[in-house]
Amino acid sequence: MAEHLLDARGLTCPLPILKAGRALKRVPVGEALRVLSTDPVSAADFEDFCRAAGAELVESNEDGGTYTFLIRRLA
Repeated sequence: MAEHLLDARGLTCPLPILKAGRALKRVPVGEALRVLSTDPVSAADFEDFCRAAGAELVESNEDGGTYTFLIRRLA
């Protein structure tokens, strides 16, 4: 699966979600977008975002204050 990267570190809600929505539109169906964020609200936001966008949240991690999300575009 091809992967694209969006670095949203340093941005606060709602900017990581807004930027991810724009970036995901440019990702071909079946490929993935990896998002990096430092916003602690991101975990809940990206779960909701994926449900609403019809995307799959493949992976969600936190390491040292950086949250990483791997989102696969389904449609």
